[in-house]
Parts: sequence; C-alpha cells; structure tokens
Amino acid sequence: MPRSRVNGNFIDKTSSIVANILLRIIPTTSGEKRAFTYYRDGMLAQSEGNYAEALQNYYEATRLEIDPYDRSYILYNIGLIHTSNGEHTKALEYYFRALERNPFLPQAFNNMAVICHYRGEQAILQGDSEIAEAWFDQAAEYWKQAIALTPGNYIEAQNWLKITKRFEFE
Repeated sequence: MPRSRVNGNFIDKTSSIVANILLRIIPTTSGEKRAFTYYRDGMLAQSEGNYAEALQNYYEATRLEIDPYDRSYILYNIGLIHTSNGEHTKALEYYFRALERNPFLPQAFNNMAVICHYRGEQAILQGDSEIAEAWFDQAAEYWKQAIALTPGNYIEAQNWLKITKRFEFE
C-alpha cells in the first residue's frame, strides 16, 4: 500500500485526498501520475525521518518524471537528504543537477552555500586558512545567487557577506 494511504495525520490525509483529486482531474499521463505518487510518498517519508524510504521513492520518481521543472524538486529533495546525512559531496551533486533543470531554486543555492561555509569552517579548524578562504568565497558566490533570486530572504547570509566584505548591498 502506498505510504500516502497509510499516514494517520489529519492534515497529511487531507493533502493526500486533495492531491488524488487533482491527479484525477488534471490531464496527465499515467507515468506522470505515478511519478507524482512516488514524489509525494518520498516527501511523507522524508518528513518522518525515513530517509532510506524517501530516497527509494525519489529515485523512482526521477526515473518516471519527464518534466525538468518537476525533476528539479525531486533532485533538490534528494540533496536535502544527503545534506542531512552529512554526505555533502553527494548533496552538492544533486543540488547542481536540480539547478541545471531549474536555475530559479534559491534554496538550492543557499544549501550549497551552507555546505561550502561549513567546509570553510572545517578548514580553519584544520589550520588551512587558504583553503578556508576558497570555500568561503564559493559560499559567497552561491549566497549572492540565492539573494539575487529572493532579495528579502537569507538575511543572515547578507549580514555575513557584508561583515566579510564579500558583497556590498545598496
């Protein structure tokens, strides 16, 4: 039985009912419907911390989904799971893949910046300030892209960019 039919949360059940109705009335192919079902089940598993199950659903959704925009969100969510698991190289790969399909995902740029900033901090702890600066510069570039897409968001990143003199805002 699909996960979306098992969840006992009222809001999740309501969302599932609405999603099922939309799937019936919006003209989509059976493959697109199946891809959406796997994506939805992946989101439910992810929200419950069942990352292995979420990944299985997302991988199946990427196999079925043909729309690049929709695929970008699936790939982004796979990146989120790898980030949560501390698999930063894999996470960066999936964020890049998401951005290739949809360059208007500020959250992907932000998450990439956070990973680069973290790696910069790790380099400082290891005493390698040159490598740290390179990571911080890369983080700054990603944050600039996120901020350009959503100027009112990422205030902490904007403050960090100002403090470190990596970007001047008007």
